[in-house]
Amino acid sequence: MNINYLIFCIQTSILYNITNVALVGGGSYPQPGEISLSHNGVLFLDELPEFKREVLEVMRQPLEDREVTISRAKFTVTYPSSFMLVASMNPSPGGYFNDPDAPVTSSPAEMQRYLGKISGPLLDRIDIHIEVTPVPFDKLSDDRKGESSVDIRKRVSQARELQTKRFEESDSVHYNAQMNVKQIRKHCVLDDASKELLKTAMERLNLSARAYDRILKVSRTIADLEGSEQVNGSHISEAIQYRSLDREGWLG
Repeated sequence: MNINYLIFCIQTSILYNITNVALVGGGSYPQPGEISLSHNGVLFLDELPEFKREVLEVMRQPLEDREVTISRAKFTVTYPSSFMLVASMNPSPGGYFNDPDAPVTSSPAEMQRYLGKISGPLLDRIDIHIEVTPVPFDKLSDDRKGESSVDIRKRVSQARELQTKRFEESDSVHYNAQMNVKQIRKHCVLDDASKELLKTAMERLNLSARAYDRILKVSRTIADLEGSEQVNGSHISEAIQYRSLDREGWLG
């Protein structure tokens, strides 16, 4: 199944002051909010900690259920909200992460307070956390070419075809991110070594059950990108690395 992705490029200065109703939907005469307008598309939130915490928290259930239900005295309206959430954030108000050479520095307490605007339950619902470090000059000036976007697209298309075939008998699930617990157990079977690796990560990082399921989903996708039928330890290890905000001591 082909899905056309529509990216909503909304001015960040406007979104910082967005209300719960504008994001999720509602009102006396309910109207869809930004997350329903992004259905089958991408919702990009820049500078995530700058949003009001109570506004971000209302996204938790739509991210889980992929729909929004608005109840009024005389009727109930349900809007679809199966969207891809992409968010970016700085590690501190100044934008630098414990860099002694930075023109503006923030203390660990300031960074913790800034990052604390994003709740653990919301982070649990985000499959991949990636820390992007500054690119040194040597790499910026390197003439070597990386993998072309054409090749990347080919691999992604092949992985999506595998998932389409995997869930061809399901009316509601079309790709790995939509798997429920039963489907995760069926399609993400681990050997003993992989189980032990994941168990160790769960204990050391104090991960939740929701994070456990998301690691397995991401692992299944990594395996699909490699064309591997089984999920193995290398796929689990890579998926764990994509949850950097779960790591103890992330603030140094």
